[in-house]
Amino acid sequence: MLTFAHPWLFLLVPLPWLIRRLVPAHHKRELAVRVPFLRRLSRLTGLQPGSSTVVAKRALSQWLVLSLAWLLVVVAIARPQWLEEPIIKELPMRDLLVAVDLSGSMETRDFTDLDGNTVDRLTAIKQVLDAFFARREGDRIGLILFGSAAFVQVPFTDDLKVVRELLDEAQIRMLGPRTMLGDAMGLAIDLFKRSKVDERVLIILTDGNDTGSLVPPERAAEIARDNGVVVYTIAIGDPTAVGEQALDEKTLENIASITGGGYFHANNRKELEAIYQYLDEINPRQVKIQSYRPLTDLYDWPLAATLVLTLLYILTLEIRARYFRWKLDGLAAQDRAN
Repeated sequence: MLTFAHPWLFLLVPLPWLIRRLVPAHHKRELAVRVPFLRRLSRLTGLQPGSSTVVAKRALSQWLVLSLAWLLVVVAIARPQWLEEPIIKELPMRDLLVAVDLSGSMETRDFTDLDGNTVDRLTAIKQVLDAFFARREGDRIGLILFGSAAFVQVPFTDDLKVVRELLDEAQIRMLGPRTMLGDAMGLAIDLFKRSKVDERVLIILTDGNDTGSLVPPERAAEIARDNGVVVYTIAIGDPTAVGEQALDEKTLENIASITGGGYFHANNRKELEAIYQYLDEINPRQVKIQSYRPLTDLYDWPLAATLVLTLLYILTLEIRARYFRWKLDGLAAQDRAN
């Protein structure tokens, strides 16, 4: 659809006509005939020289060309634009953050891969998370890895390919053998403070218990709740284990309860996949549709038309002048021949 950014400029169309009507015409005094024998000629003819006014008139074609050129210039400065069809863009309405435990206990081989082979817990988690991330189109995903320290592996991004690639590079014990769950939650809360979306979800995946975080996990859960962060905790492994590898299910349940999230436990790959399918159902993808219509400026078209029009008119005048000069030269040659 054709539109104009400044349609009010079309008020300038009658401007040349108004100037011609209101502004006095230019006057120039000069002799019409200048000959050395003017007095003698006047005495012989009995006529006395006098003054006269000559008004130069433009040809109709010149008026038409000038009027059309001015109209095209006004059209150009009014900035014609072509309004194209709406473009719909999906923007993420949710920041989804996943915290993965890389402590030494994650090397326990009690899970299976896609082919049914026995693998360590982290390998199985990577495969399940990879499929989970692939279904998160429309969300911004962040990834936190934690062990003896917590580290932001991927800040919030809608580039899911990058998230999946960096998750695949994670290794057991790369951040130490311990499990600093509370510190990982604190880092996640700090990351969420820079988020502007309405829904904030943190998924924590661990197979152990907190072993010395500066911020106790339950206190971190209260801070998360105050910042609008919903936490889902997923415990994997043997709940009957003891020592540093003991699974603190009570703490994980309290974290989920405080923030309004949920607690899940997975003993094998099938249960882990079922948990993420459940998360897909209770947290459906939400997107904000932003529609806008691109504008293409077309002012260069009337300007180009003005240039072509004036050049063609000048070329026509030149051809016409050359033609008359050729005719006059022919008549002069004919007179000389006679």
